[in-house]
Amino acid sequence: MNSPSSAPGTVFVLVHGAWHSSWHWARTQRSLAHRGAASVALDLPGHGFDAPLPSGYLLPGQPGLATEKSALAGVTLEECAATILTTLREVRRHYRTVVLVAHSAGGGPASLAAQTAPDLVDRIVYLSAAVPAGRPTFADYLGAPEAASADGRQGLHVGDPAALGAFRINPVSPDPGYIEELRLTYYQDVPAEDFARWHLTLSPDLPLAIPTTPVRLTADRWGRVPRTFLRLTEDRALAPALQDVMITEADAVTPDNPFTVRELPGSHSPFAARPDELATALLADAD
Repeated sequence: MNSPSSAPGTVFVLVHGAWHSSWHWARTQRSLAHRGAASVALDLPGHGFDAPLPSGYLLPGQPGLATEKSALAGVTLEECAATILTTLREVRRHYRTVVLVAHSAGGGPASLAAQTAPDLVDRIVYLSAAVPAGRPTFADYLGAPEAASADGRQGLHVGDPAALGAFRINPVSPDPGYIEELRLTYYQDVPAEDFARWHLTLSPDLPLAIPTTPVRLTADRWGRVPRTFLRLTEDRALAPALQDVMITEADAVTPDNPFTVRELPGSHSPFAARPDELATALLADAD
């Protein structure tokens, strides 16, 4: 375990993934604090307490859930990156070292933020996250053959993403089979009785732009920032084989600055299942 002095002057900026929010990092933040490390978790546009809900989402029968256009349809990837940049500029004034941590779909906007202002970031950590280096969009990777083992994801989508302007799921579904599939896809190592609390904190819509907007990463900007990939070995949402493809293709873009790869056991959501192990892994490259 790292001592409290292992990361003096370091702050972790935590970016959530699809349908999640800042509060999902709470257990990890407590673990980081116990180890003497500061952190700040942010909400991407359309997430967290301010996340808009489809009008029938909380009504009996959930009328229109599969057809009502998302209030997040106009949210852009650039707006998401701008939110991250605002936080990076704020913390840069107070901390010597800024570590940007992105989970899952948060990797796209985090990568764009680092590409835009690489001097604000001392290290990027991708927690089983999108790395749009070898291919321009996260969606390009999700359609790859290596993603085939993550087949539960497609069965969880509600409606047509192109028509809705969002990738929509139903975290409050009355169907216990659906909720169990949601758990098995993203939280399979969290017991069902505990997941009963976690799934109610998810929001239904991920703006379509986050996984589908092309990101151009260059070796002289994004590529000069040291980076770590936390590879989740039993991930059912972003298969380990797909994580490996993203790592390999990113390293080909910046062969002189390859990923430091670390592994954690378990599901796509270690912030829920093993926050202490996650905090320790984050601190490993913080100096």
